[in-house]
Amino acid sequence: MRRMFTQIVGAIAAMTAFAGPACAMKPELVNAPAPISRDAEMNAYILLDRTGSMSSIWDEALNSVNVYAASLGTQEEDEIGDVDASVTLAVFDAQDGLKYDVLRERASAKDWKKVTNDEASPRGMTPLFDAIGRIVSTAESDKPEKAVIVVMTDGHENSSRELTKEGAKAALDRARERGWEVVFLGAEFANFSDAEGVGNAQQKNMAVSAGSLGVTMDRLAKKSRSYAKGEEAEIIFDDEDRAAAQEDDVKERKGQ
Repeated sequence: MRRMFTQIVGAIAAMTAFAGPACAMKPELVNAPAPISRDAEMNAYILLDRTGSMSSIWDEALNSVNVYAASLGTQEEDEIGDVDASVTLAVFDAQDGLKYDVLRERASAKDWKKVTNDEASPRGMTPLFDAIGRIVSTAESDKPEKAVIVVMTDGHENSSRELTKEGAKAALDRARERGWEVVFLGAEFANFSDAEGVGNAQQKNMAVSAGSLGVTMDRLAKKSRSYAKGEEAEIIFDDEDRAAAQEDDVKERKGQ
C-alpha cells in the first residue's frame, strides 16, 4: 500500500511539474494582443500651385507628383503590410476668380497615369485660401479614414474671394480633427506665414530647393505609407528630410 501511495504521489508531482509552465503561460496568452494587420487604405490629396511664378520649376513639380504616386503605390522588400492608396491631384490659380481643376480623382497609386504639362501650365495669381477650402471639401466628400493633404506652393496668398484666412484655417481644422495629415511644401519658397496662419505646425512645413522636389516627395510618400498603416501617428519633417530638401539653401537665398 505504501509503495502504491508513493507511486501516486510521484505521478501527481510529475503532472504538476509538467503542467506548471503551461499554466503560467495561460494569463499571457489570454492578455496577448490580437495580431494587427498592417495592410491599410488611405487617400492622398495634392493641391498644386500652378500660378505664373511656378514656371521655372513646373516640370519638376509635376514630376515630383508622379514620384509621390509611384512611391506611395510601391511596397518595399522589407516592408510589412501594403497600402491601397488613391491620389487626387488638383491645380489652382486665379483668373477673375478661383480656377481649380482636378487632374486626377481618386486614381490608384499602383496604376498611376503620369501627369504631364500638356494637362496644365503655370498662369495667374495665388488664391491659396480658396483652393484650400476646395481641396478639404473634396476630401470631406470622400470621407476616408486616413488622408494626407499636401499643399505645394511657391508664394503667398494674394487673390482669394471665397475664403478668408480664418475660413481656410477652419477647413483645415476640420481635416486635422479627423486625424488627417496636412503638410505644406514651399517650392523654392521659405516663408510659411500663410501655412502657420491656417494652423499648420512648423514641423509639418518645409522649404524645398529646385532639384530636390522629387526626392522630397519620395520621402513624403514613405512617411504617408507609415501613417496609413499606423506605424507613425503623424507626418513630421525631421532633420534628414530638411537636409534632403536643401531647406537651408532655400532660406539663405530667399532671405528667411
